Amino acid sequence: MPNYIRPKTTGATVFFTVNLADRSSSLLTDRIEAVSEAVRSTRAERPFTIDAWVELPDHMHFIWTLPEGDGDY
Repeated sequence: MPNYIRPKTTGATVFFTVNLADRSSSLLTDRIEAVSEAVRSTRAERPFTIDAWVELPDHMHFIWTLPEGDGDY
């Protein structure tokens, strides 16, 4: 697994991409309700603001803002 350099700034706004292992799959759009529920569940446990979210068949782009005092995304 790569050793990514991640900002530790609390309350930061971050951009990231999540890819499916199988880039030929359309699982994300085929199961949009499940993906949305997973995000809702995560936000209930760890509040953050979704500034932007683009969901494509094989990957998603996000811009999130963490709460003040939180640097753990």
